Amino acid sequence: MVIAGIVAGGTGIRMGQNIRPKQFIELMGKPIIIHTIEKFMVCPDIDYIIVGTHPDWLNLMNDLSGKYFRDTKKICITPGGMNRNETIKNIAVAAREKYSAEDDTILVTHDAVRPFLSLRIIQENVQAAREYGVCDTVIEATDTIVRSENQNFITDIPVRKEMYQGQTPQSFKIKLFEEVYAGMTEEELNIVTDACKLFYLRNYKVRLVKGDVANFKITYPFDLKMAQLMVGDLAND
Repeated sequence: MVIAGIVAGGTGIRMGQNIRPKQFIELMGKPIIIHTIEKFMVCPDIDYIIVGTHPDWLNLMNDLSGKYFRDTKKICITPGGMNRNETIKNIAVAAREKYSAEDDTILVTHDAVRPFLSLRIIQENVQAAREYGVCDTVIEATDTIVRSENQNFITDIPVRKEMYQGQTPQSFKIKLFEEVYAGMTEEELNIVTDACKLFYLRNYKVRLVKGDVANFKITYPFDLKMAQLMVGDLAND
């Protein structure tokens, strides 16, 4: 079984608007999160979709699910957590309870505000998670990466060909995530915001999957303008 876990627990404060979280901003008449879910709905590798939503917006997310998707049995809306990894944990709990997920069930976790991922990325995540247990979607860094420990002066400039920018999906077998999450200290869980870093800290080998520059995260107003341009261009193709 393969379950898509859509991480939508944030409030979107960096977008500079406080009416609704950014995942509910509309693109071409549909909320961003609906565009994202649609990519998983049409992917033949995905059996079910679980959306981890901020508790304040559960009713809206349920309403949107019923409005845009006929097969509501394929979608489950569950409360998100205090941070990203807790939201994924809640998604894993829902997968067990709602869909009787077994230990080798694959969770393909993805940001609600990355609506331009391709079917190729989803399918390669599923394949890599089956073979290696855990994988991360990345793109090669095109700019030189500068490291600063004090945010004032350069402390290191890593070799660029070894640098990658992380995207999502991040995919893994559900049992592995549960074991790693349960073994983390409270301090680690508060500091580590990336699911694959949990695996890295516990010495798992995380397989890389090639991402795409189009698979960007809508975080700031500029990103929203780019997304609006892309949706307009795609609609005109």
